[in-house]
Amino acid sequence: MSSQPPHATLLIPGPIEFDDEVLQSMSHYSESHVSPPFVNTFSEVLVMLRKLFQTTDPSAQPFVISGSGTLGWDMVAANLVEPGDEALVLHTGYFADSFADCLETYGVKATQLTAPIGERPQLDDVEKALKEKPYKLITVTHVDTSTGVLSEIKALSELVHRVSPDTLIVIDGVCSVGSEEICFDDWGLDVVLTASQKAIGCPAGLSILMVSGRAIERFEARKTRPTSYFGSWKNWLPIMRNYEAKKPSYFATPSPQLIHALHTSLSQILSRPLSARFADHRAASLKIKKAVTALGLQQLASKPENQANGMTAIYLPEGIAPPDVLPSLVKKGVIFAGGLHKEIATRYIRFGHMGVSVTDAGRGDIERAIGYLEEALGEVGYKVPK
Repeated sequence: MSSQPPHATLLIPGPIEFDDEVLQSMSHYSESHVSPPFVNTFSEVLVMLRKLFQTTDPSAQPFVISGSGTLGWDMVAANLVEPGDEALVLHTGYFADSFADCLETYGVKATQLTAPIGERPQLDDVEKALKEKPYKLITVTHVDTSTGVLSEIKALSELVHRVSPDTLIVIDGVCSVGSEEICFDDWGLDVVLTASQKAIGCPAGLSILMVSGRAIERFEARKTRPTSYFGSWKNWLPIMRNYEAKKPSYFATPSPQLIHALHTSLSQILSRPLSARFADHRAASLKIKKAVTALGLQQLASKPENQANGMTAIYLPEGIAPPDVLPSLVKKGVIFAGGLHKEIATRYIRFGHMGVSVTDAGRGDIERAIGYLEEALGEVGYKVPK
């Protein structure tokens, strides 16, 4: 049983519910960010991140910097491309628009390759786009939080390496790292960016990246200064290398309490094989998607291969809007998210299923949420088709 005060279970696509030990780590007493105990903790966090991303390449470098997942976009735009460069953004929802906007803020020319809502750009179309002009990087949202669409990374990376080998492969993994498999080395990725508050199961406030040696070489060869000060790898790269080597270092003050919470969460994640964690998320996802179908409802991502394992975006029945059901769900004790995709926001809701709500079956979060969803729909007159 959790020792946390009673509260409605948070089942949105992040932030997610936290394990008690993770929250307790946040109450760590104040300490210097350059003290040996803290530096040792930070070093262990960076080493564990290598295991989570499945990389053993010593030229790759993990980063953990105070900020949200959005800071990862800024660091990519500020360090890996220069004003006037071309970037190809694969569009599966709201967050592709935002990443493209971020790139353009830094003077980069962002070309979006779109797909219908609930779909993802097809590899043939990606290949055609890559052959039309040289792109410094390609970005893809592994799981778009607005649609629940899962992108297939391995085949995409193989295509990019074959057709446009100089193009860096950047993965927005904010809603995927910790619930979807990512093989950084084997898939030949250059950047995977994420945040602490989703499947990693830590409070919000940390921007996390894994960066390849090839990407670092690209950064070091740039002709102009990085276009951000706080996000500049000129400032952060030596800090991360020093912390991992257990050497005190300073550029900007980290959050010791969040680092302790991340240390606890990563220790829990890595206490068993990653394959078992991913299998748990697949099983929970299948249970939810089967229940959604049984309720006569449809997902934004209608094809199984496009469906994420850590969240489900669900179309509501005709004539029913998110405000008709979300308040009822809160009263029953679960919190879902409303729609985010601007074209259809009033037509769907989002169910997040990541972290302890999935891996700790004794909590019963998933089963209760499915039951409450059926009840809430019934209260507004919806009848499940027989």
